[in-house]
Amino acid sequence: MENSKSQLRKGFLEFSVLLIIGTQPTYAVDILKQLKKANLLVVEGTLYPLLSRLKSQGIVSYSWEESKNGPPRKMYSITTDGKTFLSVLEEYWKSLDSIITIFITQYEKSN
Repeated sequence: MENSKSQLRKGFLEFSVLLIIGTQPTYAVDILKQLKKANLLVVEGTLYPLLSRLKSQGIVSYSWEESKNGPPRKMYSITTDGKTFLSVLEEYWKSLDSIITIFITQYEKSN
């Protein structure tokens, strides 16, 4: 069961991170805060490899931004290819949502 939950969470996490970055360029620490605010607890050791993979796939990019309180930080933003990818994910998510809603409704009616 844990493996199934883990697989669902990975896909959901990637989609959530892209939605956050797609809204506006943001720092990793702010991504973590937004995920936490939505009760999706993620640690840096999970987020940074995901961001690195998304960057290597050309879905996100980053720029170095000066910080008032320390060293420069990476500001993540979505690329043009990333916007296209996110749009496809969004449509796919919506179709999955409607399908799973049908099955959940059927399941609840039978119990």
